[in-house]
Amino acid sequence: MAGKPIDVYLNDHLGGSMLGSDLAKQIRDQAEGTPLGQVMSRIATEIEDDHEALTELMDRLDVARNPVKQVTGWMAEKVSRVKFSGVSSGEPDHGMFMALETLRLGVAGKKCLWLAMAAVSEGHPELSGFDLDRLVQRASDQERTLEEERMKAGAVALGGA
Repeated sequence: MAGKPIDVYLNDHLGGSMLGSDLAKQIRDQAEGTPLGQVMSRIATEIEDDHEALTELMDRLDVARNPVKQVTGWMAEKVSRVKFSGVSSGEPDHGMFMALETLRLGVAGKKCLWLAMAAVSEGHPELSGFDLDRLVQRASDQERTLEEERMKAGAVALGGA
């Protein structure tokens, strides 16, 4: 059985959250010792914190985890390791650019999640005291930072720098 729409929605985001958390760590590790590595160290930690916030939100709402969606997120992350490493194309700069773009889009989706939860929070008293405004702001900050890094990586990868 699919469950309530909010259960399905949150499980979809949980799968994406797992992918995003792993991707942020992957970028951090590939960029270790560089300015991007320093930026990603902070962002990877924040994204992991956001993943934990989502699981806490699901617990408060008594939303069961969908193992199929969790496995799908795990599998997507494993595939992304090959694609974003540049191994498949022979272009590591392009892989990094695409990884940053994918993560930036994921963070935009996460921001939509927090905004949606804020919009329905009055109908879910379990969410009282859950700081959704802070999570929205942090996602906005992450979006801005990732966009800056994506543009830098794109200039290198696409031959503009």
